[in-house]
Amino acid sequence: MENDDPLALNVLVKACAGGSRWAFETLYRATSARLFGICLHYLANRAEAEEVLQEVYVSVWLKASSFDPTQASASTWMASIARHKAIDRRRARRVHEPLGTFSQLTAGDTVVDSVERERQGSAIDRCLETLEEAQRRYIRFAFFEGCSYAELAERHSIALGTMKSWIRRGLQRLGRCLGL
Repeated sequence: MENDDPLALNVLVKACAGGSRWAFETLYRATSARLFGICLHYLANRAEAEEVLQEVYVSVWLKASSFDPTQASASTWMASIARHKAIDRRRARRVHEPLGTFSQLTAGDTVVDSVERERQGSAIDRCLETLEEAQRRYIRFAFFEGCSYAELAERHSIALGTMKSWIRRGLQRLGRCLGL
């Protein structure tokens, strides 16, 4: 299945509401990478992002009957669940952890790893700022918010091929800026 086909994802969520395990497995295969990326973006901890991703799919299964394709696409609906779960986890982490740089280290990390991760994040932000405003916005929607190229193209009335090319050129510029 093409994982950026919004209609197919809508049908799969509706089938999940009817209890279809096959639809749920197919939906997972089509969307898990994007949703994991959202969780990882907010949590910056792979193990924690994996835990939250599990919670996301439990919520998708339990709330599938409340999905309304007239309000949002399945991809957007699921990305919203992932975003909210990750933000909730991050807030809970702040309450239970002491303040300071060392509290943000993941298991096995060193201070050097943490500083390097922070430096890379700053470099990405700096390089994103070199892109055209629309290109930067579309890349953020696609890679940080979990929107598919098809959703972005439809939302902004741009041909899908044009959207893909535009984002690809932006990613190439981003890569050059980062020295990749």
